[in-house]
Amino acid sequence: MNKLIITMIAIVVVIGAMFMAVAIFTPNRNDDAQKIQTEIAEEEILDDCTDEYEGAEYEDTIKANTQEEKTSPNCSLTTKTYYRKCGHTKSEYTNLPSSFVNLTKEEIQEKYQEYEIENFATNAIVLYQEKEGDCGEHYMVKDKDGMVTVYQVLEDGSEEELETTGITTEYLPETDKINMKNGIQVNGKQNLNQLIEDFE
Repeated sequence: MNKLIITMIAIVVVIGAMFMAVAIFTPNRNDDAQKIQTEIAEEEILDDCTDEYEGAEYEDTIKANTQEEKTSPNCSLTTKTYYRKCGHTKSEYTNLPSSFVNLTKEEIQEKYQEYEIENFATNAIVLYQEKEGDCGEHYMVKDKDGMVTVYQVLEDGSEEELETTGITTEYLPETDKINMKNGIQVNGKQNLNQLIEDFE
């Protein structure tokens, strides 16, 4: 009799333990469903954030690409003038006036209507124009009373004395003396200054 009771109790304990084991280790369907919904929600949030970020980046790129270049405070300005009669081009280099800083290409063109914009960048602008006549920088260097003298050649071909340099021709090489008798033709102030420096 005691053996039967002990056996019955043992069977009940084993069955109970089996039910408990099944209850503990069987996944809860509600938990799985909730987990899946959480994952889906996270994916949607990630997609929304990524799309929004990519959209913002694209908009910033468009803004950067469409933003016009403007002149900077250290911008240089080169004006080039081509003279049809003599065929020379005269260039002048300056700093851009401070009142023209932070202007677009169109605004600079408005300020310099007589020129074409040959090159436009934030730190350098080149303007170009053409004119009739000559550049006014045609010179003749001659010996006058033993001194190196500079004459300006006018448009009609006549010569007008511009300056006496104070350099005597006495100590110049014979070749230069001979050339000075006929006159040495020079175009451009820079070339004239260089020639006079060579004589000093």
